[in-house]
Amino acid sequence: MIILNALLGRAFDLLLGPFQRLPPIVGLCVVSLLTAAAMLLVFRATSNQQRIAEVKRAMVAALFEIRLFNDDLPALFRAQAELLRQNAAYVRLSLVPLLWLIVPIGLAVGQLEFQYGYEGLTPGQPVLVTAQLRHPIAGPPTLDAPKEIRVLTPAVWFPATKEVVWQVTPDAPGAYVLSARIDAGAFTKTFDATDRVVRRSPVRVAPGFWNQLRYPAERPLPDGDVAAISVRYPSRAIRIMGWDIPWMIVYFGLSMIFALMLRKPLGVTL
Repeated sequence: MIILNALLGRAFDLLLGPFQRLPPIVGLCVVSLLTAAAMLLVFRATSNQQRIAEVKRAMVAALFEIRLFNDDLPALFRAQAELLRQNAAYVRLSLVPLLWLIVPIGLAVGQLEFQYGYEGLTPGQPVLVTAQLRHPIAGPPTLDAPKEIRVLTPAVWFPATKEVVWQVTPDAPGAYVLSARIDAGAFTKTFDATDRVVRRSPVRVAPGFWNQLRYPAERPLPDGDVAAISVRYPSRAIRIMGWDIPWMIVYFGLSMIFALMLRKPLGVTL
């Protein structure tokens, strides 16, 4: 999983690199267009296109029959039953391409979350850095930071939750690395203070398949006393026509729009 995440992360960095300094909607449009084209090609290759076309024609015929015979109850019920039967057949025919798409789309969404789900910090903006420990510490932890990052508070230990918390603030924009020294180990964490659309990791977690599936943006921590180190980045919303919309809704909405636009040029029956 570590290798797959590294390859996917590098691929998305290269794909979205040209759009880092542009509004987030630009890169999302590009990714949504590519997603729509890929979905349509997979749908065409893994589905029975002829049978889907037949089922859709039967559904339209049933709808016309309902309109024509709405005063004939037996005919109306037969048409409604036929419509339900054909609809079930359409769902069954669409299930195979859906199963082919669910894994790659899930992996893509996992990568895009860390490109578009969080905003970078701005100079002068304080933020909490939290280390989640496995057990109580033996000595006072410290946080080493570049000169552009000010550590505002010493480590604050919360025994009930086994957390160590620092407050820091960037003085200059840039991408940095923090190092938490806890007992005999040093655990690093990326720290981004830019306004560009880049990959940001809000939390670096311990090794494990499930951890890497949920947080693929950064390599896992080395084995030791620390279970996770997090930076509280603010969430990002995509502003469209005065509305702040979660990026995932924008992504799937654009993907559906592009899919409808491309289905005829690509010769796909949906």
